[in-house]
Amino acid sequence: MSSTAAFCLLSTLGGYLVTSFLLLKYPTLLHQRKKQRFLSRHISHRGGAGENLENTMAAFQHAVTIGTDMLELDCHITKDEQVVVSHDENLKRSTGVNVNVSDLKYCELPPYLCKLDVPFQRACQCEGKDNRIPLLKEVFEAFPNTPINIDIKVNNSVLIKKVSELVKLYKREHITVWGNASYEIVEKCYKENADIPLLFSLQRVLLILGLFFTGLLPFVPIREQFFEIPMPSIVLKLKEAHVMSRSQKLLIWLSDTLLMRKALFDHLTARGIQVYIWVLNEEHEYKRAFDLGATGVMTDYPTKLKDFLNNFSA
Repeated sequence: MSSTAAFCLLSTLGGYLVTSFLLLKYPTLLHQRKKQRFLSRHISHRGGAGENLENTMAAFQHAVTIGTDMLELDCHITKDEQVVVSHDENLKRSTGVNVNVSDLKYCELPPYLCKLDVPFQRACQCEGKDNRIPLLKEVFEAFPNTPINIDIKVNNSVLIKKVSELVKLYKREHITVWGNASYEIVEKCYKENADIPLLFSLQRVLLILGLFFTGLLPFVPIREQFFEIPMPSIVLKLKEAHVMSRSQKLLIWLSDTLLMRKALFDHLTARGIQVYIWVLNEEHEYKRAFDLGATGVMTDYPTKLKDFLNNFSA
């Protein structure tokens, strides 16, 4: 390679790196900042599965009463096409009955067990008296002004259409977020109703990471508005250390190192994209998330997060 060619190559690479760094810090030089219809710091996972039975009206009411910014919930569809709030398609874990939501009419759904495991807290259970599986429309009616984060749990076109119809009926496009880890489900959601803000699918999260580490992210337009990701390190507290292999621990450490990046979060939030981290239940986890620049934290313990935020903001 001639000296002239080498100089041109280095100049081009240097220009690319400088431009990429500049746009990473100041993305609005290239992209219009997304309008934020609401801002959520405190997000109650399944309504707060550590303080009430998950995905129940009692859980949602408790979370709203203490001042949560957003309710997170999961949706399925029954045999008679009713949209219900339930995490599992098969109800064995939550009700003790080995049956699928889609195989029963709404009136046939069994009640939740009176005691359920807290999903992201090892060896911990939660009890509650409200054990009825609610309809999504009940949640919309009860909390008309509360932002709601909907996880569309199955790739079902009827479910997506019904959820969209309910969102439009209750005029909630501006305070509803929906999506799933599945790219196909998110695409169907967007095609069904482009007015409802989207969550990133897993495929899109991985793409964002690839673009970030190659320096290309600042140049790429982004459609979604909510970057919702786990904190991989919490897996270490959910399993006994002795049952995890060294390679598993290494994979968790690597995932955490790659995903928990302040520069990435700062870039996304500067573009008007909210960053949510799930599911965190300890104060040191809350602190780490907010120190990294996360917009909000999703928790099973709404009261604990509320107390933390009161002190953290002071």
